[in-house]
Amino acid sequence: MLEYLALNPNPKIPTIVDHDVGNFSVFESSAIMIYLAEKAGRLLPAEFKARSLVVQWSMFQMGGVGSMQDQANVFFRYFPERLPAAIVRYQNEVRRLYGVLDRRLADNEWLATDFSIADIANRCWCRIHNWAGVAVDDLPNLRRWMAAIAQRPGCANGVQIPHETNYNDLDTSQAGAFVKDV
Repeated sequence: MLEYLALNPNPKIPTIVDHDVGNFSVFESSAIMIYLAEKAGRLLPAEFKARSLVVQWSMFQMGGVGSMQDQANVFFRYFPERLPAAIVRYQNEVRRLYGVLDRRLADNEWLATDFSIADIANRCWCRIHNWAGVAVDDLPNLRRWMAAIAQRPGCANGVQIPHETNYNDLDTSQAGAFVKDV
């Protein structure tokens, strides 16, 4: 544990170590994605406004979609006692955030100006919407965007590691009620 604390003061995953730059450690998902995008020179535009859009939508995922859907998952799937108010509260917030994405995607194919880390980060949560008990049937722009990203070879391959899992096909009958309309 002490070795890991030296890499990440908040001893949770993920953490990466870049051996090319003196074993520099980076923690937190969005920070890692920004770091890797900058290092690779891809998925994060250099132009000021386009870059700002990507960072904004990445932070939207980090502070909104990811945080709220994680709570929806916990209360919908894992919490030992059924707390309907908590389940509905987090499902409704996830649904509201999905609505924000759907409206943004009505005029734009991607969240920013082109495929970016913001698309990757948000899509990772949106693709498992059923796991949180949130339906997206009536969010056509969000569904179109998710389908387009799923067709990208890197994204299609990435969801097969370590093995293929489709959380939206899993039995949800025991988990609780699904939220469709807020």
